[in-house]
Amino acid sequence: MKRDPMSAAIFLADGFEDSEGLITIDMFRRAKVQIDTISMNADLTVHTSHNITLMADRNYADTDLDAYDILILPGGKRGTKNLEACASLKNALIKHFKEGRWTCAICAAPSIFGHLGILQGKKYTCFPEFDGDYGGLYQNELAVKDGNVITARGMGATVEFARMILAEIIDPDMMRKLEYGMQYEHTFRTLKKPE
Repeated sequence: MKRDPMSAAIFLADGFEDSEGLITIDMFRRAKVQIDTISMNADLTVHTSHNITLMADRNYADTDLDAYDILILPGGKRGTKNLEACASLKNALIKHFKEGRWTCAICAAPSIFGHLGILQGKKYTCFPEFDGDYGGLYQNELAVKDGNVITARGMGATVEFARMILAEIIDPDMMRKLEYGMQYEHTFRTLKKPE
């Protein structure tokens, strides 16, 4: 179900981990991939885990999730709890996953996938304290892709998380430009500035 151009939705609930949300958004926008920030609150205002207040692009209640190719859950203990409290979001994640579309989560949020059966038979990772009996194989890696599921361990893995998603959907030239612009550690020593 790949559409061109592809688009993503990232779900921001009160208590989401600042960097896991904002770095992912930043990298998508640098790569010129549409990513809409979705407030799980009644209005657009969301409070991060470190008390930063921001305004999302859209309200969850007014958003058609079928319009997106990629659904992304940032972590944060409280943010994950607030995301998991939304039954319709959980139903949308299951539908999205079963349709073979990109279903992505980082830190504590992959535990939601685990509770929904999405990690059954999958290699995955998450913040270690949020691993459980999900029927998959936990990997001690920054980020893991298995089929259409991408998971990552925590805040320090955010760049690799977003990079792993983007590597699946943008062309190599755009990826090189993104990596150069960020001075991504594994590439900037050998890359010349892209044309």
